[in-house]
Amino acid sequence: MANTQGPQGNYDPAGSTQMFRAFVDEAAPQGRQQAAAPAGPRIGLIVGVVVAVVIVAAVAWLALK
Repeated sequence: MANTQGPQGNYDPAGSTQMFRAFVDEAAPQGRQQAAAPAGPRIGLIVGVVVAVVIVAAVAWLALK
């Protein structure tokens, strides 16, 4: 296998990982708060779409009967 690290052979990728984890830890609480707020309207929207599909299917079934 070839050594692809080049002249900086002492490069430690853990520094990048630590910075990424710090970024994720800072951003996570804000994302959870934003995602929790629209859960109620989203459920209502899903139920509304399901009801509309059932009504359209029932009308189509009665029309073809």
